[in-house]
Amino acid sequence: MTTVQATDTEIITKLIEDNLDLVNHIVFQVAIHFPRHVDRDDLARAGALGLVEAAKRFDESKGVPFQRFAAQRIRGSIIDAVRAADWAPRSVRSLSRKLEATEQRLASRLGRVPHIGEVADELGVSRDELHRLRDRLFRSVILAFDHLVTDSPDEELTLVDVIEDVHSVEPCHELEKRELHAYLRDAIALLPERQRLVIVGYFLQDRTSQDLARFLGVTESRVSQMRTEALEALKRGIEAQYGQDLGEAEAQISGRQVKRRAQFAEAIGERQHWKDRVGDAETLDSGRVLAELLAV
Repeated sequence: MTTVQATDTEIITKLIEDNLDLVNHIVFQVAIHFPRHVDRDDLARAGALGLVEAAKRFDESKGVPFQRFAAQRIRGSIIDAVRAADWAPRSVRSLSRKLEATEQRLASRLGRVPHIGEVADELGVSRDELHRLRDRLFRSVILAFDHLVTDSPDEELTLVDVIEDVHSVEPCHELEKRELHAYLRDAIALLPERQRLVIVGYFLQDRTSQDLARFLGVTESRVSQMRTEALEALKRGIEAQYGQDLGEAEAQISGRQVKRRAQFAEAIGERQHWKDRVGDAETLDSGRVLAELLAV
């Protein structure tokens, strides 16, 4: 019997080269027990390191075939690498396997994907507990930004391609917002003075109807009426900038009112050049005004 020493480079190299397929075979076997986000190439690299370690430590005199000896080393190396990269505790992974086995068992029995209530009943937990369990499992998954999220060879999308940046505004949306705010500023500036004071005071200065009534020397009900009239004028004037047809609503009012509304809308459109509107990054604290306009 010949003992393979770690210094015998040629024999070690031959053992490694002759058994590289063993690594791929073991990766295929163990990969089914890991989530899909675990990179199979990483498993293969860990397995290859296990093969190298096995070749260095193999002792032919023990009477154990190299492939059997190496298989244990390769499998152990893969498992160690996965555990080292996994920050989730073993309890979470155990729950994951239990949940997956339960869902597969139910799917086989029912012939379809089980509902969440059926899974919860099978596990003997409430729906809320099952939701919390799934939340823990989802939080335990860490994906690299270059992780492929599609199996299609024609379209290789990575995670970074599909994640939405909620803090990033699309240029077209930014321009639309600037234009709308500009129209709103112009429309408020063109309102009759008392209506403008009510809108600015109520929505932008947080003044009460009672304060405005006292300031203008009118009743609170009159302030409410002026606010309603101003909001209606703003809504009609801004809608006209986008070419919206007022239809039957215009047929219910007098010709004088139609003319006045048309003049107001025209004044809004002419107050600024369109380049100035979309190029002006100034914002108006107008969330409440816009909300009221949408509700009118």
